[in-house]
Order: sequence, then C-alpha cells, then structure tokens
Amino acid sequence: LRAGQRAAAIMSLLRSAQLNGHEPHAYLKDVLTRLPTHKASDISTLLPHRWQPADPIR
Repeated sequence: LRAGQRAAAIMSLLRSAQLNGHEPHAYLKDVLTRLPTHKASDISTLLPHRWQPADPIR
C-alpha cells in the first residue's frame, strides 16, 4: 500500500512538472541532485511551479 502511495506521489510530481513546461527527467534529476544540500526552509523552490534549473540549458 505504501509503495503504491509513493509511486502515485512521484507520478503526480512528474506530471506537474510536465504541465509547468519542464522535461520530467531533467526536473527529477536536478531536484534529486540538489535535495541533499538544499535548505529545508527553501524546499518550496523545488516544486514544479517554482523550480528553475540549477544549470540552465542555453
């Protein structure tokens, strides 16, 4: 049951990223890379509607 709930949360996050115009794989890779060193107080900046790539593609 918990695995299904986690999977649903991840799928929802990826779909939200896609709806906000982000490539889901790039979004997830960037967020998972930043997460270990990201301040807990700034975690909302990693949500799809506020996310900006750490290294923008030119």
